[in-house]
Amino acid sequence: MRGRTDEVQKRRLITSLCVVAIVLGFLFVYYGSLFGSRVQRGTSTLRRLGTSYLGGNEDADLGSKQDESSTTFGQEDGDSDIALKSFPVCDDRHSELIPCLDRNLIYQMRLKLDLSLMEHYERHCPTPERRYNCLIPPPPDYKVPIKWPRSRDEVWKANIPHTHLAHEKSDQNWMVVKGEKIVFPGGGTHFHYGADKYIASLANMLNFSNNNLNNEGRVRTVLDVGCGVASFGAYLLSSDIIAMSLAPNDVHQNQIQFALERGIPAYLGVLGTKRLPYPSRSFELAHCSRCRIDWLQRDGILLLELDRLLRPGGYFAYSSPEAYAQDEEDLRIWKEMSALVERMCWKIAAKRNQTVIWVKPLTNDCYMEREPGTQPPLCRSDDDPDAVWGVPMEACITPYTEQHHRARGSGLVPWPARLTAAPPRLADFGYSNEAFEKDTDVWHRRVENYWNLLNPKIKANTLRNVMDMKTNMGSFAAALKEKDVWVMNVVPEDGPNTLKLIYDRGLIGTVHNWCEAFSTYPRTYDLLHAWTVFSDIEKKGCSVEDLLLEMDRILRPTGFIIIRDKRPLVESVKKYLTALHWEAVATADGESDSEQDEDEVVCVIQKKMWLTNDSLRDSE
Repeated sequence: MRGRTDEVQKRRLITSLCVVAIVLGFLFVYYGSLFGSRVQRGTSTLRRLGTSYLGGNEDADLGSKQDESSTTFGQEDGDSDIALKSFPVCDDRHSELIPCLDRNLIYQMRLKLDLSLMEHYERHCPTPERRYNCLIPPPPDYKVPIKWPRSRDEVWKANIPHTHLAHEKSDQNWMVVKGEKIVFPGGGTHFHYGADKYIASLANMLNFSNNNLNNEGRVRTVLDVGCGVASFGAYLLSSDIIAMSLAPNDVHQNQIQFALERGIPAYLGVLGTKRLPYPSRSFELAHCSRCRIDWLQRDGILLLELDRLLRPGGYFAYSSPEAYAQDEEDLRIWKEMSALVERMCWKIAAKRNQTVIWVKPLTNDCYMEREPGTQPPLCRSDDDPDAVWGVPMEACITPYTEQHHRARGSGLVPWPARLTAAPPRLADFGYSNEAFEKDTDVWHRRVENYWNLLNPKIKANTLRNVMDMKTNMGSFAAALKEKDVWVMNVVPEDGPNTLKLIYDRGLIGTVHNWCEAFSTYPRTYDLLHAWTVFSDIEKKGCSVEDLLLEMDRILRPTGFIIIRDKRPLVESVKKYLTALHWEAVATADGESDSEQDEDEVVCVIQKKMWLTNDSLRDSE
């Protein structure tokens, strides 16, 4: 009897324990979920996001919006001292994520793209529900980049751990692996013995004085298509020439990432179906050295895009087998290409060895003298050659305006005088010379104040790659001329297209919509200048958190952000600093130059260095 009683008691005890466990489990799940959603707002703990950590499929890997704040951005909620939320960390596989140029996204969305037209290398941005709402981690053992000018010739291998180009192009001196560094001897597919000698030979072909390609300041802006690791652009800098080095994220992956890591101006783009994001008449020289582009496709549409971008009297330097080889196929291509550019009114300026240089006409005279029906046709009179954001290319010739036709050229003064001279196209926007001069002076004062705020944190060579996220006439970049930096000037896609003023000043830039990700690799800029960018995002109704994550993606660890905006918006941004691993290093009132900026405040932020190896750790 005693044994039976003990057995019954044991069963009852086990049953009771099971019931208690179930109840406690239910309470844990219920209250844990409530607590978890609340703790999102107050903690800076960063969680992992990615299939290797969640064990999910591709769609699960896309991430999802974290718990949204109930307050509107820029409005006070009475609790301004805490971070609004935390952000998880993306899987290490996404350390080089470019959201709008993501091959996996194209595959997942099953986009029907024409590979022969390079559509898969053009921008295709994720919808909000498919965005990676997480911090992009640096690769393991990431180091603060080597400073300019040393970076032109060497970078840390750990920062871009890709050495396949060194092996694939080993006979062409693109790059060489030496211990912990990747070294760039200055070679290229066409100029194995150095870009400097090749550049001098181009100048010699054109009879420029002292074999200097800048031609006494007349050649300043250059477009290098299919640029490789941008050694051509790197060696142009010493001649006071700035090149927009352009290449897609193609089979030679990371070439643009290498260029930007070196401190060379570069942009991810492709001659595909859309116009390049630059206005007409932006470049004095276009360059293609073994760039593997079929210039004859679609009635010469890609050459006609270069024609749109070249200034009156601009040059196209073409180094390729078609220019010299004697086999049947190369001769055919050369013959057809020569006939095409002749109908486009280009003439050969020089031809030597493996290189030909064509020159574009100064006026419309040649276009008017062509036989009726000659192909390619002139573009329609209602076509805006400066409209570029998502605008399809057309196989037509862009004629000059009557003003440029009469002027027989661009009307630009040589560099560096053109930086501060009123641009000829200023009148297109109704701006006066006085307004231009005032804008230049205002930004010169503002940049001086910025540098005073930055001085305690930076040395002479701390900054190299700078982005002005919203520029008007390029005066912020102009004020930085004496600093050893270059500036990517970004003009909003929905505002006045002042980008042509920037190029007329001898600067470079692009058009962009900050509701989307920028076409660059992660960790490629040292300084972001955000003047009223958050005000614009708020007006558009786009996600401020997406913008902050994008800014973090493209900013190098230890890099800086200068936010100049309305005080409530700046205070709202500060709530995210801990979650982003950012730190406010200086705040100041913005000097008032008009009624519009009376309430502006300036906040200087630095991105901390943090690394991740299976778990997050702060490197400081």
